[in-house]
Amino acid sequence: MAQGSGVQYEPVAEIGGGAYGTVYKARDLESGQFVALKSVRVQTDQDGLPISTVREVALLKRLEQFDHPNVVKLMDVCATLRTDQETKVTLVFEHVDQDLKTYLEKAPAPGLPPSHIRDLMRQLLCGLSFLHSNRVVHRDLKPENILVTSRGQVKLADFGLARIYSCHMALTPVVGTQTHTHCWHRYSYTFIPLSYSQLPPEVLLQSTYATPVDIWSTGCIFAEMFRRKPLFSGDSEMDQLGKIFNVIGLPPMEEWPADVTLSRHNFSPISPRPITDYVPEINEQGAELLLKMLTFDPLRRISALNAQEHPYFQEDEEEVTNG
Repeated sequence: MAQGSGVQYEPVAEIGGGAYGTVYKARDLESGQFVALKSVRVQTDQDGLPISTVREVALLKRLEQFDHPNVVKLMDVCATLRTDQETKVTLVFEHVDQDLKTYLEKAPAPGLPPSHIRDLMRQLLCGLSFLHSNRVVHRDLKPENILVTSRGQVKLADFGLARIYSCHMALTPVVGTQTHTHCWHRYSYTFIPLSYSQLPPEVLLQSTYATPVDIWSTGCIFAEMFRRKPLFSGDSEMDQLGKIFNVIGLPPMEEWPADVTLSRHNFSPISPRPITDYVPEINEQGAELLLKMLTFDPLRRISALNAQEHPYFQEDEEEVTNG
């Protein structure tokens, strides 16, 4: 980790802000190319940086070795000691001009062709499958964190960074019962989310979470690509759960997590509605995949790897001509 090498990068514009600070578009003074700078302030102890932060940065650097086409590239890490108790860690990423939110907004009515949505989803799942196979849980997948290049290439951004900010979390991987490895943690919010629309039930209930949280969020994004607005848009945890159950139905008692304070009895018994009532443009195979992603029980939710093999992606490209 470079010490105080932030002078190599000259900020030229603010490109976003979030719960963790501001993101800047900057110019690399050595190469002349544009980069994205994201800084986080980390509490330090007498031994320097917390080991969890060092571990996270090492993980991000290790992922960089693979140079995956659907994951934004981490180019540099700079650490600057601000005080004895605080270090500023700056992550330097490749810069991509637009995110999926902007991309969807710019698409002319009636929105993206079905074949285009399928291509974006295929790439998104490819990047997600890569992260999960490397035991990285994104935890904050939403259209603003998915970048789309001018050539239509999808790149996941801000992956795993949430764990840098929650250094108290255990980082113990446990092998799950599905065909891929899960990393289980006790989920705890250290900030108030700007939006509830992509949060899965286990997060809203503050239960333990693992890689399936990202699959739920991906399902929400899948639906939003067709609808051009969120599938679920609550303004609190309770409201969001209510909106989810209005669509998928109230889950049976045996599926309700045992380690949460919110009781199932707080919600009215509701039967599931056809998903096509909410996403009418989606085809039959797409609707089936969406429901496998929007499964209440995280252990029964489809994995990124299995989602890539779904018949939805094996379909002929007949929609290219009539989409």
